[in-house]
Amino acid sequence: MFSTVLSASLRGLFVEFVHVEADTSNGLPMFHMVGYLSSEVKEAGERVRTAIKNSGIVLPAKKVVINLSPANIRKRGTMFDLPIAIAILASLGEVEEERLHDLLIVGELSLDGRVKQVPGVLPVVMEAKKRGIKTCIVPKENQREGTLADGITVIGVETLEEVCRILRGETIRRQEIREDMRESVIPCEPSALDYSDIHGQRIAKRAAEIAAAGNHNLLMMGPPGSGKSMIAKRIPTILPPLTKEEGIELTKLYSVAGSLNQEAPLMKARPFREVHQSVTRAALIGGGVFPKPGELSLAHKGVLFLDEIAEFQKPVLELLRQPLEERQIKIIREQGEYVFPADVLLVAAMNPCPCGHYPDLNKCVCTSVQIRNYLGRLSQPFLDRIDLCVEVEKIRYQDLKEARREESSEEIRKRVCAARSVQRKRYQNCRVSTNGELCVKEVEQYCRLGLEEEKMMRRAFEQMNLTARMYYKVLAVARTIADLEGEEKITAVHLGEALSYRSMDQKYWGGGAA
Repeated sequence: MFSTVLSASLRGLFVEFVHVEADTSNGLPMFHMVGYLSSEVKEAGERVRTAIKNSGIVLPAKKVVINLSPANIRKRGTMFDLPIAIAILASLGEVEEERLHDLLIVGELSLDGRVKQVPGVLPVVMEAKKRGIKTCIVPKENQREGTLADGITVIGVETLEEVCRILRGETIRRQEIREDMRESVIPCEPSALDYSDIHGQRIAKRAAEIAAAGNHNLLMMGPPGSGKSMIAKRIPTILPPLTKEEGIELTKLYSVAGSLNQEAPLMKARPFREVHQSVTRAALIGGGVFPKPGELSLAHKGVLFLDEIAEFQKPVLELLRQPLEERQIKIIREQGEYVFPADVLLVAAMNPCPCGHYPDLNKCVCTSVQIRNYLGRLSQPFLDRIDLCVEVEKIRYQDLKEARREESSEEIRKRVCAARSVQRKRYQNCRVSTNGELCVKEVEQYCRLGLEEEKMMRRAFEQMNLTARMYYKVLAVARTIADLEGEEKITAVHLGEALSYRSMDQKYWGGGAA
């Protein structure tokens, strides 16, 4: 007897439906699986047969053939265990074939018949909803994640026996789980970090505010202990709260990566990913035989922090150039193209030299060659992708003891949210939503300068030896500064401040020791 069960396979974030077909017939007893299967799917045969036996169901001595269709798509993962078991039981008449229509099943089986959680349930359920599927059966541990998709019934099960009873039409008491997704904005989670903890460093904090307001990449350079890491780690506290769509998108990404907390799966805070200098290419941008999201994608809609960036391998840093421009990562493999989102705010920190004290020649023990080689680890094309470069000075004793009240993260966030609101309204009919995403044509359209500002920009372009990409970055940053000030037009004051965040290029990379 023949039966089929609908399941799904993941290729990155892309969901492909798979029909699990089972045929049982008289003949030499055997269990054979086909359909371009990976090793973990081939091993499902032993798990499925043992789980069925330990669920109290006797498998007759028959010829059993399992096919996962379409046969030209590579099947991997453990989410096919449960649909394979149900397909076999349906072909034996243990469950009703009619109840399998408009139903999608995923789940891993343990040998005792329990259903174990699998990664990627949310994108599978959302794709099933698009295809008109009415019900999904998923592991109980994944139920809360699956119910984030509105408009489709998600049933969480704990055992194979429970699935069989459901498909036989028996009424089972199930706990209804559904996240409250009525609000369009997800409330910000409280953080122990706050900008009021940082004394002094007004220029660096101002640069961080501009970076957050326009989604601009930021590089901070200064001696050890000057507060670069403290400033970077508090940037998420001044970013706008996640929207519902952004939260779902992040949850899908972390679901595929297998990094979700199933007790509270909905991502409610913008991610902050701090990457160590020993990171490999695959770990940073994603990779492997079957690529998974890397740190760059896991920082999507949040902050990617590269501390001591000059200590990273240069080839690894160069890989960031294209994703920072396109806001996504494309990985090509023999089995197809994998695309992962990478809309990140890149924040980097570094010392000005190996010892960290340059240009203080009284303390710096580095030679000019050492300094040049150290700074040369950041290429000019990579620096062109950085919107703001700021020098963080050594903290002074009076700054620590000054009674002046420092601004809190909440105060700064209000200004950032107001600037982001202006940008959303301005770009409501465009592909972008922030100034940091503007391309050349959009910069020319939305960042027009007056006569005085044009003259100022011409002088700066020639004297500061700006590249074309730097030129457009400066205009975009000036647009953000104007938005923070509530100004419709970019003035010489806004342009001057934006240019000041490129002066470090000239000091360290355009001349001097570099």
